Amino acid sequence: MNETSRANQARPPQQARGRERFERILETAEAQLLERGIDEFSIPELAATLGYTRTSVYHFFPTAYAILNELTSRHLQRIEDEVEDLSHTIGSKDWRLVLEEVSVLVANYYNQHPVAGMLMLGSISSHESHRAMQLTILHVGKHVEQLMASIGVELPSGELDPKALTVELGTACLRLSYFLHGEITPAYQRECAAAMIGYLSRFIDS
Repeated sequence: MNETSRANQARPPQQARGRERFERILETAEAQLLERGIDEFSIPELAATLGYTRTSVYHFFPTAYAILNELTSRHLQRIEDEVEDLSHTIGSKDWRLVLEEVSVLVANYYNQHPVAGMLMLGSISSHESHRAMQLTILHVGKHVEQLMASIGVELPSGELDPKALTVELGTACLRLSYFLHGEITPAYQRECAAAMIGYLSRFIDS
C-alpha cells in the first residue's frame, strides 16, 4: 500500500474513549455532508463544528478522503447486509420478483440515506472508495448467483462475470437517476430491475 492509499484510510482507535470520538466525527461529518455537500466538506470546518482541534481529527482521519471512504464503506456494507438478508427469504418466489425486490431495497436505501447516494452514485471520492464499490458489486453479485442456483440455473464462468455484470447494470440505472433527479425515482428503480432481469434472461431462457 502506498502513502496516498494509507492517507486515505481511517485509523480506527482501540480505546473506548477514542472509539466514541471516532464515531462522533463520522456522525457529524455525515450531517455536514447532508447540509453542505462534498464540495464544501473540510476537516477544519468539521473540527470547528465538533469543538475539536484539527489535530485530534487528523489523528483518526489523515485526510478528508479518509472520512469519505469510511462513510462509503459503511454504507456499502449495510446495503450488502440488507441484500443478504433478503436472499434468505427467497423461498419459492420467481427469480424475477426477487430481483425486483432487490432493486426496490437498494433504491429505498439510497433515498433514505442521501449521503450514501452522494458518495456512491454522485461521484467516487477516491481510488479506495471506487474499489470498495466494485468489491460490493462483486459481493452482491454472489447473492445473485445463489439466487440463480436456487432455481437450478448455473451461471457461466470464464472471462465474463455475469453475476457482477447484472449488479453493475442495475447500479448504472440508479446512478443515472441520481445524476438527473438527485434521487432514485420509481421509473429508474423499475429500469434497474428490468436491466438485471433482461441480462440474466439470456442465461435462463437459453
